[in-house]
Amino acid sequence: MTDQGTSGLTDLFASRRYFRKFQGIMAHMVRVAGVMEAEEQLNRDEVKILIRYAAALTFTFRALSHKFLLVGRDTGRFFGSLEIDTRESGFPAVEEIITMANDAQQAARHLDQMPSEDQLKSEMVGVILDERKVPTKLQFALSQRLYYEELSKGDLFWARNDPEITWLGNDGDRRNFLMHWAVYDSQVNLPVIYIMELEDSGKVALPKDQRRWPEVQTHLMAQALGGLKLMTIAKGFDEDFDDLHPKRLRRFHVGPMYSDAFTKQAGPLSQVLSQARAPAGQDWALVWTEEELQSERVIEERDGWFSTVEREVFALDPFAGRGAETGATSMERSIILPQRPYQVLEEMQPAGFASVRKFVVSPQGRVLRY
Repeated sequence: MTDQGTSGLTDLFASRRYFRKFQGIMAHMVRVAGVMEAEEQLNRDEVKILIRYAAALTFTFRALSHKFLLVGRDTGRFFGSLEIDTRESGFPAVEEIITMANDAQQAARHLDQMPSEDQLKSEMVGVILDERKVPTKLQFALSQRLYYEELSKGDLFWARNDPEITWLGNDGDRRNFLMHWAVYDSQVNLPVIYIMELEDSGKVALPKDQRRWPEVQTHLMAQALGGLKLMTIAKGFDEDFDDLHPKRLRRFHVGPMYSDAFTKQAGPLSQVLSQARAPAGQDWALVWTEEELQSERVIEERDGWFSTVEREVFALDPFAGRGAETGATSMERSIILPQRPYQVLEEMQPAGFASVRKFVVSPQGRVLRY
């Protein structure tokens, strides 16, 4: 393990279990979004956005699973292993995501130079029948072809996922938009998703404005840092764009993922998973945090000698003075975990979990809210 708390998955079967676990967790996250929509905690547009990012993460894990399909086997060359953050997030290290993006830029060239899938499979059969040995090197070549094919399809979760915008309708002479963007936070090795509702009082609709839209995208990506409070991000945006008015900003931190088999985190959840002794595939828990900042009212400020501009006044969490600390109107933590770890969690009743929303996965794959 390195000083950063990352460790390589060098065992073939452990690596494959890790990828299966995460692809299953992302499928459960989609069901969680459906439960939250039914409980009116998310609207349909927000659910679509979160499901899209869950799908992108699924495609990312699928691509990486092809890349490291033969980890630990003698493939004729040293290829390394997937580096995961075992101490904090349980997710792959950000360097894996950056490398994947670089590989995607060259995927077409690699595919042009590789034999086809059918050709590789035909050669494998020949090695098995004629040489009577496992065609490991050909299997490795095929795994890399599948990796580049997955990258060439796109729609993966990159280190930077630039803002996209959807028109929601007009309110008088103002247009209402919903924007979303996401990053893979390099400080904590976690996916972070942002959703903003805003009003546009400009002359040209924001997505068609060749001056403002590139500036907005650049501004938001520069501010997409997990260490920045939502208040800082929203106020900076409000002050830099006089004719754009942020009304609601939400941020979703996806993770950490705890697993008794793969991570070495400390804290109550690690103890829960250790005591649960759940079978493979059910020894995990995924935590995520949702922050929200809402505009409370609008004031006018002088802008030069003869004009004024609107500025948003954002509502902070009124309870116990936490608003100044969190820089948000509200913050809520949730956890999704299989039934067996949930039962141990309920028995242990660790401090700090009473207010956490709990989503439990049944053996049949249903997600229930407790």
